[in-house]
Amino acid sequence: MRGDLTTPSGRHISPIRVVRRPVAAVVLACGLLAAGAGVAGLAAASQSGRPAVPLGRAKLVPVPLGRQAPAPQPFRRKVARPTRLIIPSIGVRTKLIRLGLTSSGALQPPATTAVAGWYTGSPRPGATGAAVIGGHIDSQQGPGIFFRLRVLHRGSRVYVRRANGTLAVFKVTAVRSYLKTRFPTEAVYGPAPGAQLRLITCGGTFDYGTGHYLSNVVVFATLVPRGAR
Repeated sequence: MRGDLTTPSGRHISPIRVVRRPVAAVVLACGLLAAGAGVAGLAAASQSGRPAVPLGRAKLVPVPLGRQAPAPQPFRRKVARPTRLIIPSIGVRTKLIRLGLTSSGALQPPATTAVAGWYTGSPRPGATGAAVIGGHIDSQQGPGIFFRLRVLHRGSRVYVRRANGTLAVFKVTAVRSYLKTRFPTEAVYGPAPGAQLRLITCGGTFDYGTGHYLSNVVVFATLVPRGAR
């Protein structure tokens, strides 16, 4: 399946490929739909897609307070699960829902544009490897939680609060846009040294003919050691 999809309410969903095993890849499709509602409903909805309004001023979100999580250690027990995502520079503050896979092997997208979700098939944020968090860019009703993701820059801080109250603090190292036909599956979902984070949404050119975005925006970030700036 190629190209992004939209839900019946017009949410734009990106075909992000994920890897459960080194040789297996699946795509992000529309979850939470009744069986049989599927392709016809999505195809019809995608024809009426619209890009959201232009960027405005981001809402003020303060830097969260809390005990910073340490770097992962070899053989350390599993880190606490993520509960919230905060990105002060682009006004993001959201709870994190859990994203799994649908019966067809596709990654479930968040059911609403107002929250982001952590893919439970990836490491927990702050553990060794690349944790993956996805969110919608927009809908016909307006901007989604990751609408401003593309304007993050190197050095920006991303905070993930965890169930034990600690904060995993990440520093953005790169913001990239990829055509969906050339999505770098291994670079995003493959093994990674240390504790890393990937934030993913739709982006790039909006195709009015199909109601699809043609690219994905991917933010790469690494864990900031406790005590470092």
